[in-house]
Amino acid sequence: MRIVEDLQKEVWILHDRDITPLTQLVAVRHAGGQLIGARDGGTLVGFVYGFVGLERGRTIHHSHMLAVRPAYRNCDVGYKLKVAQRERVLAQGITRMTWTFDPLQSLNAYFNFCKLGVVSDAYKINFYGPETSSVLHRIGTDRLWVTWVLDSDRVQQRLEGKSVGHEVDSQATPLVVADAEGWPRELASKEALAGAQAFIEIPSDINSVQRQNAEQAMRWREVTRRGFTEAFAAGFQVADFFRQSRGGQSVGVYVLSQGPTREDLR
Repeated sequence: MRIVEDLQKEVWILHDRDITPLTQLVAVRHAGGQLIGARDGGTLVGFVYGFVGLERGRTIHHSHMLAVRPAYRNCDVGYKLKVAQRERVLAQGITRMTWTFDPLQSLNAYFNFCKLGVVSDAYKINFYGPETSSVLHRIGTDRLWVTWVLDSDRVQQRLEGKSVGHEVDSQATPLVVADAEGWPRELASKEALAGAQAFIEIPSDINSVQRQNAEQAMRWREVTRRGFTEAFAAGFQVADFFRQSRGGQSVGVYVLSQGPTREDLR
């Protein structure tokens, strides 16, 4: 658990005040939470940590942290940790898991929606405050709150690598798109939300954008925040995510659907 403390600081570049300490890890683990590690020989290379919670009257498991050392991020360590977490939570009789992630992080969006099969209908503005000590949190800490329906056919098929994504409506109108210079462009929300499906684009690498043009990165935060909150208020839910290239530019695309998703969040 001391190594888990160090790993938090290494992965997220956090000050001591922002890490989850050993005392909390011990208490939650003894109260039904899960702390699972991944090792390469004797070296801890990643971990996932979560606790039991209550949401909408249902007992859930909230997965608070997943961290993998940079050198191991292309080795499916994060995926294997989530699979192990799912198995242990199901063994406790819990069938819903939740967590949050930055919706501007394209790789995380692909991992969550495409590989794991989560869905989302909630956007949290500055969930951890305007910023933390991490260099990754210079444009706020907005988060999508996602739900993983552990015992669903959708999730099982995603874990088996099967494509079960929603069909994309060719007539759907985007809420947010990237222009030729990489800036976000807002389209009329009334038109975009008039149909059964809408889209929100994000940069393929917001971290690179933040390093090169802080103003542009902040603009992406502001515009996508409006797009998600307006869509959720209108009854949409994030059902899927995909990546595409357009005019030599790579973007990530959230698919938002009106009405219940394949797994009803309620």
